[in-house]
Amino acid sequence: MSGPAKKRFKRSGIFYVYIVECSDGTYYTGYTPHVRKRVKLHNAGRGAKYTRDRRPVKLVWFKKYRYFKRAFKREMAIKKMSRSQKEKLII
Repeated sequence: MSGPAKKRFKRSGIFYVYIVECSDGTYYTGYTPHVRKRVKLHNAGRGAKYTRDRRPVKLVWFKKYRYFKRAFKREMAIKKMSRSQKEKLII
C-alpha cells in the first residue's frame, strides 16, 4: 500500500490572482481559490518559499477569475512584468 492520498488540485470554481508586498519591498504574485487564507499562510511561513524570509507580507492587489486557466495565464503575465508595470497595476 502506498502513502497517504495526495489532495487533488481543484481546477473549477473561483480563483484569485494576487500580489503581496514583502517586508523588503519586493512583490510576489500567485493564484489561489482563497486569497485571504493564502496571505495568512504566507505570513505564517507556510506559503511560497520566496516569501518565507520576507515576512510579513501585505496584500496589495487581487482579481477574481471564474476559470483556472485564465487565472494561471494572468499570473504568468504579471510575473513577467517589470516592477514599474506591477506598480501601475496596483494603483
